[in-house]
This record gives sequence, C-alpha cells and structure tokens, in this order.
Amino acid sequence: MRAAELRSFCLGFNGSVEEFPFGDMVSVFKVGGKIFALSWLEGEPLRVNLKCEPENALRLRADHPAIVPGYHMNKRHWNTVTVGELPSRLVRELVEDSYDLVVAGLPRAVRLSLDRP
Repeated sequence: MRAAELRSFCLGFNGSVEEFPFGDMVSVFKVGGKIFALSWLEGEPLRVNLKCEPENALRLRADHPAIVPGYHMNKRHWNTVTVGELPSRLVRELVEDSYDLVVAGLPRAVRLSLDRP
C-alpha cells in the first residue's frame, strides 16, 4: 500500500476528514472530531498511527515486528504500523478497526449520523 492509497482508504469512511493540526506534513484523519489515524504520508518508510484495543495491541506487536507502540501516542491504545512491511489487507483491517473503535466511543447521535449503531 502506498501513501495515496492509505489516504484514500482513510477518507473513504463515513464522516472522515483530513486535517493538519501538526503542520503541513502530518495528515490526521478524524471522525466526529476524534483521531483514528495519523501519518506523515511523505515518510520513508510509510508509517501510520492507529488506535487499537489494548489486548489486541499487545498481540499484534508480538506477532508483527512492523507493529510497535504508538509513536508520540498513548502506548496502551495506539500502535505505529510500518505499512510496507505488512500485507495491504492487514493494514486495511487495522485502519478499519481503528475507525470502528473511535466511532464506538462517539455520542449516539453522531454514530447514527454516520449510519452506525
């Protein structure tokens, strides 16, 4: 997966937006005002920070050397994923899981506006 594909995939979710609160280089993808993915899309190698359930985060880190505790994030809830070292399918699943986890924590009215229960 390349940077343009990652960006397009993140923006494909209902209600997702891209913002640049940390400068022009760092893309922050949000839903309902909450971050679900953060990446320096020009970085080599391409990495993305993704939210994850704590137990799952530990398992993923143990299973995949390309997944480490979230850089500049709460290490319990965030992973940094080196995109090119993992299958694209797994990266997509991790992004979707991050999005779903953030949406689940949003107020009910916001979730319903996103067509999510």
